[in-house]
Amino acid sequence: MDALTLLTTRHSSPRLTLPAPTPQQLDVIFNAGARVPDHAGLTPWEFILAQDEGLNRLGEIFFEAAQARGEQGEALARARLLPTRAPVVITVVSRVSEHPKVPAMEQHLSAGCAVMAMQMAAQAQGLGGIWRTGSYATDPVVRRALKVDGEDQIVGFLYLGTPVIKVTPKRALDGTGFVKRL
Repeated sequence: MDALTLLTTRHSSPRLTLPAPTPQQLDVIFNAGARVPDHAGLTPWEFILAQDEGLNRLGEIFFEAAQARGEQGEALARARLLPTRAPVVITVVSRVSEHPKVPAMEQHLSAGCAVMAMQMAAQAQGLGGIWRTGSYATDPVVRRALKVDGEDQIVGFLYLGTPVIKVTPKRALDGTGFVKRL
């Protein structure tokens, strides 16, 4: 698939299964994430890989967060299983460095670009992925467990695997409809 087709047909795959990305595919995915715009070469991102037992550890973190919020019953049980919806989950954290020319927001955006690039690298290799955030991305228990503090942010959980179903691409939007001229 050529780059323009990849970008203009981008889609999420919400239902993912095995096989998981291979180590070689993951290398390509991480390398794509590290090639995004990065003003001053700050590399303001960290990729936390959860697969196999790591998915269960991430599930325990989500469970503890849900418990701390007072969730009960099915919602509490569901929290533990959320990471197991895919064979791989990559948590992308923006790690902010103090810099006179690169504000924190730009560093968060760079980490967000990394998520997009990694999802596109997965799709280009025949894999599926979905970028999720939700309440766990800002939850204090999750932040503490993943050592996210200060201005650092969890910008997304990138779920990766093999699509269970063929996703119908979203309706095509005419990007020119969002253009305002000065």
